Formats: sequence, structure tokens, C-alpha cells
Amino acid sequence: EAAAAAGLMAAGLKVVRSGCGPSPMLYFAAHHFATDAGMMITGSHNPPEYNGIKMTFQNRAFFGDDIQTLGRRVAAGDFIDGDGQSEQHDILKEYVARVAADYAGARPLKVAWDPGNGAAGDAVQALVALLPGEHVLINEVIDGTFPNHHPDPTVEANLAQLKAVVAAERCDVGIAFDGDGDRIGVVDGLGRVLWGDQILVVLARDVLAELPGATIIADVKASRLFQDEIERLGGVPILWKTGHSHIKKKLADSGAPLAGEMSAHIFFKHRYYGYDDALYAAVRLLSVVAGGDESLAEIRDGLPPYVNTPELRFDCAEERKFQVVEEVSARLATAGTDVIDIDGVRVESDDGWWLLRASNTQAVLVARCESTTEAGLERLKAALAAQLR
Repeated sequence: EAAAAAGLMAAGLKVVRSGCGPSPMLYFAAHHFATDAGMMITGSHNPPEYNGIKMTFQNRAFFGDDIQTLGRRVAAGDFIDGDGQSEQHDILKEYVARVAADYAGARPLKVAWDPGNGAAGDAVQALVALLPGEHVLINEVIDGTFPNHHPDPTVEANLAQLKAVVAAERCDVGIAFDGDGDRIGVVDGLGRVLWGDQILVVLARDVLAELPGATIIADVKASRLFQDEIERLGGVPILWKTGHSHIKKKLADSGAPLAGEMSAHIFFKHRYYGYDDALYAAVRLLSVVAGGDESLAEIRDGLPPYVNTPELRFDCAEERKFQVVEEVSARLATAGTDVIDIDGVRVESDDGWWLLRASNTQAVLVARCESTTEAGLERLKAALAAQLR
């Protein structure tokens, strides 16, 4: 962070240093200080030896070709020298106050929280002090060696501690975060995980009650549950490309009030700023539960049942992974198959659907299948396996 600030100042820029915290705190700081750009020094949920920068420019995601173009400019030395300046504005208190401001709900809840020793630890401690109800915190001390478990709440094994606390303390809800606080994990009072698309449809209840007919966005990995429930609630479901930057851009372009991914990035434009903030998503989720008569477990039980595979990942060489998807897509096109091809191939049939796409970040192919019956799921898995062969 110090090196990045020094480099920016050497190019004549004014730098506002907002302190240690989750990635959404950086996005908030960019809004709060009306800066032209934002940079978060982070390894996200990756192991400690990983390091990187998430960037925003004029309140939009800065990714893909933007980064490649910037890289070429830097490599060519195409930047100016200057005498910039920096200011230190630790913004955690203001950020947490803004997140807590949208809490609503009369019923007191007992909530377990697990920041996973990630960068959201200090913010979570400050947040629960502002919320009603009873709160139990574990792994709230920031420690980049992650001594208790890896901070990725989409892997169920990483939620074992949280489930145990929910059971022992008889909590209504358990909330977990990834290493940089932009993805959420949720456990109901019975210790069952709610996955990204399930979280999204629960959050959509209040949004669509206030904005009937609004568009809600999910990535192509989302269950049919997402489309069915959003339509039932009076909204318009849209499937879009996987990746927080893609979803964030689609949210901005479409004017949708809410979006989410299976990876549990949740984006609120409704009453908020349109970026992925897991702490804010937690506050809105608790508001749904505390504002109604049902427990989160009862809400989950009311969702339509589907049978599906988890996200399946197959090692595939970086230079080959996109070619594989293109070859499968071309073969399906000649067969006249119904395909959604906005990100890889999602094949819809009477049995349900299967998906094959290339990972944006790893040398792997990603697949998923879903049906209403076990027999249908087996047929979909066989169709996917045949295409891969």
C-alpha cells in the first residue's frame, strides 16, 4: 500500500489513504471523497503469498482490457512525473455507520459472525455494536496467515466453526465473510448453508415489494430457483456473465436494483451504491428476517427444491480452456440445441440445464448441472460428460 501510494504521488496525483479494511470500504471511500479512482491492495480470499490490486475508475469497475491497456502504458513509461501529496483519512467509522443505517426490523435476532480473520474483522466488530439483538463473534482478529480456516465461505468446510457456534449458542443466523469482505456466507438456525442464488432471492423480497417489476441479475451458474422465484415475486430475472466486474457493469448499464453471483458477491443499487459489499448484504438479510414472522430456516424451507451438482472444476491448460468451450458450443449449434452462450454454454432441456465455462482466474473448466429429479440430473451429467469427452 505504501509503495502504491508513493508511485501515484510520483506521477503528481493526490492520494487519500483510507486505512485497513474490507474491499467495499474502499469503494465507499471513493464515493465519500468523490475521488476519480480507487485502488484496493488485496489478495482477496487467496492464500497469504498472493497479492494484487482491485481498481475502480469513475465509480466503475476497472478490469480486463482496461488493465491490459494500463499495463502497456506503464511498460512503455507513458506517464508523467509530478509532486503529488497524500492524506490519511481512516474511514472505517463512517463506512460502518453507513452500512448500519439501512438496518430495519423489529424482532431481535441472535447472530453468529465469522470474518475468518480477514480484513472485515475490525468493521464487523464496529458494526455489531450498532445493531440490535445479540451477537457472537469468532475469528474477528485480522490475521493474514488465516490460522483458523481459509476465508472462503463458498467452500462448506470453511463454515464448520460457524455452524458449531450457531448450534451451541442457538443463533437464528450465522454470517461469514471472505478474506476481503466482498462475499458473504450464510447459515440458517439449523446449520444449513444458503448458497449465493438462495441468498439473492431472499434479499429480492424487500426490493421487489418496493419496486415491483424490477430487473434482478444473477450469473449463469445460478439455479433455476433464481428465475422461478424472481418471476413469482413479480420481478424480471436476467442471467449474465460470471465475474464481479461483469455483474457490476451490467448492474450499472441496466439500472437494476439488485444483482448477485453464486460466488456470493451481492450488489445492491437499491438504497446503496451498486457495488459488492458483504457487510451491507448481511444487514439487509438480517432486516428481511427481523422484519417478518418466519425464521431464516423457514424461509429456506419455503424455496422450491432442485437437485444439482456443486460447482465442478476440471483442470485444463490456460491456452486450451477457451478452445474447449468454443468447440462444445460449435458442436451444440450444429445439433440445434437450445443454448445460452453469454458466458460459456448453458444448455436448457426438459430435464433442467447444464453449464460449461472457462474460469476467468484459473486454468480450469467449470461445470454445473441441475434438474427437478435425480434421474434427470444423471441424464444431464451424462450429456455434459459426452461433450467433454
